[in-house]
Amino acid sequence: MPRHQMTRRNRRRLTVASVAAIAIIGTTVTVGIMGNASARDVPAAAEQCLPEVPPPASSETAPPPPAETETSAPEETVPPTESSAPEDTPPAESPAPPAEEPPASEAPAEEPAEQPVEEPAEEPAEEQPAGEEPATEPQGLTAPAGAQPEAPADQPAPETVEAGDPAPDEAGAPPPVQAPEAPPADAEQDFGNEECEEALGPFPNDFINIRRVQPSNLDARPGRGASRGTFEARCGNNENRHNNPDNFIVAPGVRNGAQHLHDYVGSLTADANSTNENLVLAGTTCRRGDLSTYYWPVVRQRAAEGAEEVIDEENPHNTGTVLQPARAQLVFKGNANGRVVAMPQFIRVITGDAKASTNGGANANAKWTCTGFTNRVTAKYPLCPRGSSVMRILDFPSCWDGQNIDSANHRAHIVFPDQRGRCPQGTRAVPALQMRLTFNVPRGSLFALDAFPGEKHNPVTDHGDFVNVMPQRLMDQVVRCINSGRRC
Repeated sequence: MPRHQMTRRNRRRLTVASVAAIAIIGTTVTVGIMGNASARDVPAAAEQCLPEVPPPASSETAPPPPAETETSAPEETVPPTESSAPEDTPPAESPAPPAEEPPASEAPAEEPAEQPVEEPAEEPAEEQPAGEEPATEPQGLTAPAGAQPEAPADQPAPETVEAGDPAPDEAGAPPPVQAPEAPPADAEQDFGNEECEEALGPFPNDFINIRRVQPSNLDARPGRGASRGTFEARCGNNENRHNNPDNFIVAPGVRNGAQHLHDYVGSLTADANSTNENLVLAGTTCRRGDLSTYYWPVVRQRAAEGAEEVIDEENPHNTGTVLQPARAQLVFKGNANGRVVAMPQFIRVITGDAKASTNGGANANAKWTCTGFTNRVTAKYPLCPRGSSVMRILDFPSCWDGQNIDSANHRAHIVFPDQRGRCPQGTRAVPALQMRLTFNVPRGSLFALDAFPGEKHNPVTDHGDFVNVMPQRLMDQVVRCINSGRRC
């Protein structure tokens, strides 16, 4: 029957049927696009070393939970700046044809009610777990939008790091028992084909979507006599680009002793030839006269495909553009069971193990997270949602033997408290340094730590170093502030 000969009732039925068909087609397209989202989870630069047959951790073994593809999560507050951003959002459904719609006032009383076509239910925005920081800290866009899933979302909390007996190394200290999981040393064997066996790393299984990391609390519960105060050392973000590949704690006097680049704040002259005598005479980036040296390995952004890569001439296994920290927060905390005492001047304190992927996990203490998700901590590189930044948390040991400022393995003189925050017998609690290093990694780019040649940029090798050169009056102020429960 020609359209102009149709009754108004039949035209309305035809319109409803058209709307239903378009909605179904739109839904199919949307589901298809969202279903393929996990294929783009790994940074593009890492895809060259994907295995020919996906390993058990691949996204093909279990599709990511719906919440992982939600595009209206609260932390996505910053608009995308790159042309590829629209891939995160399902395409809009085609609008219904406006033609031949009956007037709004005309009620189709004579025909049975049409059953509306069910649209896919809109997934609720992910609730931020209790105690989690709002995603309003550092500014800027960061890491890729997704991650090669490590395990289903209902996987239990991360396991503790593997124990072992590694040889003394550049940096590190026995981690707390509750430290996050460390990837097994042979995890890389499951990845890569023959062409990638000698790749620099990192590898696809070195990354994880932060939403897939189980929330956890790594801090000991404060007891009645806890020292609850904090003292922040304000030393800048290495704006003066003080970098070198030395480590005067582990390799004093040895140029390029670390074989990877360090960021420094505090002492303006720290290098391989630093001594107690020249550190106390040097200038500093810190306020309040703090002459201490704080340092850690740099993070680099790898070049996009087709672009020329920046190569460290002195250590060519380290490639990419060095990213300056957006924020370097250095906070001294108290002890969960009692008061702290002053740490001695010139004490050397290290955390983590720069060779953890080959030594084993006994001294590993890498903690990676994202701003706004800091109760989710992992030993892998985190892939953060839009509006969130990559963060490294470096917790230092704080139970001092009361005598030595260093030891043969640079660990024995100052160790970690146990899970309840208690220091071992024969040691006393000193202010516990925590570094929180935030990086605005451009969205969708591959990033990695500088590392020793054999470590292949494994994220578990993260580490930090500290030498206390605070004047005694400043250290006394730190202790008073912490013991009195104040924030200074």
